[in-house]
Amino acid sequence: MFGGHFYHATMRKSVAVFGTLFNNINVVRKAADGGVLNQVKVPLSYGPKEKFLARLDQQDGRNQPVALKLPRMAFEITDLSIDANQKLTKYNKIVESNASDSTKKKVIDQYTSYDIGMSLYVMAKNQDDGLQVVEQILPYFTPDYTVSIRPVDTFDFKQDVPIILNSVNIQDDYEGDFATRRVLIYQLDFTMKMKFYGPTNDNSSIIREINLDFEKFGTAGNTHIFEEIDFSVGTEDTADSFTVTSTVDNEPLFDN
Repeated sequence: MFGGHFYHATMRKSVAVFGTLFNNINVVRKAADGGVLNQVKVPLSYGPKEKFLARLDQQDGRNQPVALKLPRMAFEITDLSIDANQKLTKYNKIVESNASDSTKKKVIDQYTSYDIGMSLYVMAKNQDDGLQVVEQILPYFTPDYTVSIRPVDTFDFKQDVPIILNSVNIQDDYEGDFATRRVLIYQLDFTMKMKFYGPTNDNSSIIREINLDFEKFGTAGNTHIFEEIDFSVGTEDTADSFTVTSTVDNEPLFDN
């Protein structure tokens, strides 16, 4: 029924946009006198927190990899659901000029709104590191932060994407001995308001001529007239530069 391959990489773009928001966060460690000891850029990667916690829980051994460096951040997609509050009519279309052919338009006939659930995990070995990271995020979400993207590569239009911070949870369940590494986890849950777009049509024809035909009585009321009015634009005219030509043809049909 649908047919025809198309792919706008909407989910991949969502992941890239979300990750870009948090890829430049730093932790500064200070001495007792307030001087800066060092500054660490917090690494960010895609993946569930369980994967990183499993690396921390690996047993020591000769082939043990390098320990996971903290603090660090990870994020993942947790949910995908339709946004019924933004349901659009079937007649909404996205239309742009075709740069290579002024007689054609580029059109996207179908698109719909979805909510993408995202979770951001902040993992730290002490409270101050974790709090520094979280405090560099929270002020920007009130509770949403909006970014603009180009969702379809061959189109110039931009889409505003609200990213809403829904909740913040803190997990500190350290119960090990002194040799066990402690990990604090801050989980921030977000919702991205995305749209999924259907196939594109780069060769949609433009209406360049309108013909109106109607009948009327003459001014004296005794002449029946058939009138034709034509409106047209030139084949080379564009949306920014055009001339409308009108033609009127009156033809008396009969006299009373």
